[in-house]
Amino acid sequence: MFEPPRSAESTTARGHPAKEDCGRGTRVGAPRRHVASGLGPVVSSVVDNSDDLQLAFDTSDLAADLALAYFESGVSATLKADGTPVTEADRAVERLFHDALSAARPEDALLGEEFGQLGEGDRIWIIDPVDGTSFFSRGDPNWRVHIALEVAGSTELAVVTAPALRRCWWATRGGGSFESSWPREKTESKRLEVSTTSMLAHARLDALDDVSRARLPSSAARVPASPLALVELVRGEIDAFLAECCHIWDHAPWILLVEEAGGRFTDRTGGHAGDQGGGLYSNANLHGQLLAALQYPASP
Repeated sequence: MFEPPRSAESTTARGHPAKEDCGRGTRVGAPRRHVASGLGPVVSSVVDNSDDLQLAFDTSDLAADLALAYFESGVSATLKADGTPVTEADRAVERLFHDALSAARPEDALLGEEFGQLGEGDRIWIIDPVDGTSFFSRGDPNWRVHIALEVAGSTELAVVTAPALRRCWWATRGGGSFESSWPREKTESKRLEVSTTSMLAHARLDALDDVSRARLPSSAARVPASPLALVELVRGEIDAFLAECCHIWDHAPWILLVEEAGGRFTDRTGGHAGDQGGGLYSNANLHGQLLAALQYPASP
């Protein structure tokens, strides 16, 4: 889960929700998955974006309501074997996802942060029940619920809900990226687009930590560390974000949201996968220049 080094305050001056609990590398014991690599996603013929998106909305709304009830009553966190925090709410929300998705799509596989993978197949729902558990457990509203559907290695839809902040972001492959209030109102949905900045001298860049920020091109401006830089990227408020950490459930929704807003993502192997420990998100115009500056490989 993404979080730049910062104070205990819940938001930055720009007022966006915070990122949290960034691990390093792939989670020990996480199931190996077949993920598409290369320059672009695999086009799926086994997805109905309308029905599947509605299921994602309905299920994530139930999960968000449950998580919000736990948040408002208060929970404490304990540490898992990998050193990351977990609460009763994380497990309860993931169980809700499992029950609802298994009933609606019994042939689909599930992959969640807390209980690993259930089932096999080309269609897999990727779940982060509470993204930002440390914030959640101390009463800070900057946490989120993630769900994404991957088909044959390509993320086809994603929904990210921040119920305590009353915001929601979603995308479908080929259908665009959107932001709205939560609960969603169709009349309030806004289509998201990345910036058109094409020169590094005019770019506004952010990164997850100081080490990563030092690797960014010196000719570009560094913006103050943001608690949700990827939202700023899809809104066109910044031009790139370097996040070299974390897990598939952290990245899968945001890769699609950035791509459908007109941006690009490249993992640290030069590929397109969300389970390679993160990588570079940017608008399309700057992507090649930034990859060269970071010395990312041209392909896996």
